[in-house]
Amino acid sequence: MSVTETASDAIVAGYHRQTRNRLVRVAGFAVATIAAILFDILTGPAFLSPLEVLATMFGATDDPMLSAIVFSVRLPMTLMAVIVGASLGIAGVEMQTILGNPLASPYTLGFSAAAGFGAALAILFAFQLPLLATLTVPAVSFVFATLACLIVYGLARARGVTSEIMILAGIATLFLFQSAQSLVQYLAAPEVLQQIVFWLFGSLLKASWTSVAVSGAILVFAIALLVPDFWRLTALRLGDERVRALGINVDRLRLRIFLAVSLLTAGAVAFVGTIGFVGLVAPHLARMAVGEDQRFLVPASALSGAFVMAAASVASKSISPGAVIPIGIVTAIIGVPFLFALILKSRRSFW
Repeated sequence: MSVTETASDAIVAGYHRQTRNRLVRVAGFAVATIAAILFDILTGPAFLSPLEVLATMFGATDDPMLSAIVFSVRLPMTLMAVIVGASLGIAGVEMQTILGNPLASPYTLGFSAAAGFGAALAILFAFQLPLLATLTVPAVSFVFATLACLIVYGLARARGVTSEIMILAGIATLFLFQSAQSLVQYLAAPEVLQQIVFWLFGSLLKASWTSVAVSGAILVFAIALLVPDFWRLTALRLGDERVRALGINVDRLRLRIFLAVSLLTAGAVAFVGTIGFVGLVAPHLARMAVGEDQRFLVPASALSGAFVMAAASVASKSISPGAVIPIGIVTAIIGVPFLFALILKSRRSFW
């Protein structure tokens, strides 16, 4: 056997070993997420024992009150936490990829603020959609989140679609809609202001089977849009010039991914309100575990986002017994120290 063949075999063996390690780590994220989901279902302000919850889930009891709590409240909340976490995790990792910035996320670039402004506007003017009154606030917040994405991309396209221009446009959009939120709150009556503030906190209490179905469908559709571009997104980390040399239209790729990110973000926050830092924390946890290969990075980021949201949901129900703290507050408490650590970290080991 020649030296070249030996070296080639070693490279192939190393690749397969690395792939197995990445799969094991993705499986580890999956196990942690499943455990967090179970804990989330078993905890709540109703003080039900784990045995009562499990018996209700597996049909071993006919108590209507237990069935209502488990199937109409806890399960939709838990599934919504998983969907929102996965959506924001994927949106965050793709924004960081196309912009080449470790601090990019739907929250830091203003998409969540735009959704919050839309919801606040709908609550302030008591606007209702015909035949779909219960979906008014989610629908308006979805429209404004999408509008924010279009503003960012429109500004970037006017100056040339570069990652730097898109980041600057996103920061400007963030301040625009945060200021608009403040104006709406200033104009609102006290009772309306309370509703607006509660929505802006971010809460899973608004979750229902309808919201689970809508947000879940958006998540599946967006993933289907992303899968064909996995290898192009992986290559994008090499730099625009090298990617163009491979025959990839970088501007068109950024547009497609940006549209998918807008769908994920709008679908995630439209029903549960502003959720911060999940789209920032989850991608970095995934990247530290599996690297930049999008085939592993996207599933790992989705699972880590789902884990963070499910764990935050457990914490929101455990901090104050008998009450549920808005989950947006909990994710901010988790995310801020992580952001500080990211800023202070001098090495770029995982970026």
